[in-house]
Amino acid sequence: MTKEVKPYQEQGSKKEQVADMFDNIAARYDLLNHVLSLSIDKGWRKKVVKMASEGEPKLILDVATGTADLAIALKNAAPDKITGIDISAGMLEVGREKIEKKGLSKLISLEQADSENLPFPDNTFDAITVAFGVRNFENLKKGLSEMQRVLKPGGRLLVLEFSQPRKFPFKQIYNFYFKNILPTVGKLISKDSRAYTYLPESVQAFPYGEAFMKIMSECGYQKGRRIPVTFGIATIYEGLK
Repeated sequence: MTKEVKPYQEQGSKKEQVADMFDNIAARYDLLNHVLSLSIDKGWRKKVVKMASEGEPKLILDVATGTADLAIALKNAAPDKITGIDISAGMLEVGREKIEKKGLSKLISLEQADSENLPFPDNTFDAITVAFGVRNFENLKKGLSEMQRVLKPGGRLLVLEFSQPRKFPFKQIYNFYFKNILPTVGKLISKDSRAYTYLPESVQAFPYGEAFMKIMSECGYQKGRRIPVTFGIATIYEGLK
């Protein structure tokens, strides 16, 4: 059992604290995301979109959509409708502004919802995506099971999440960056001293690689595979219903 890591030290559930944290940093989230990842994350999302496109999905759900970067990129999968959900009202507000500016309001809709209690009927979506969201779930198995429930039979789940490089020198460089540079820059720009300390802590606690594949399998996903990207800094996980 992995230790639960929460953004703040005070009382309250992880779910509540994650929502508060993202509300606090929403206005500066996109800037921070691209600065801290050196914009490599854009290429990772393109790969997720390409994999999602393989099934020619008509209805796509983007869970933990945040400011809707992945939801917007998923337009290239040519679906009929994209729905994004997130627990943070602040992040969704930023996402809606971006969607409106790009003229995508008819294609993409965002709503506030809990990833572990999805407000959709069984067998609704052809594909579900999650980018950097599953490690923030309070109950990982419940979140994965809920997504499996609302997937159509044969539907595809794609999860993009940070992992931990194992090879020298990338492991050492990554650990130094994550533990020293990222929290310092994140604190300066976001004005939230805990948000970017929580990030490396949550990545350290996350059951990545084969451990995550095993949990996906336990939640009913089949034909699982994982694709490490950029020397194993992140991994794309795929499972079918």
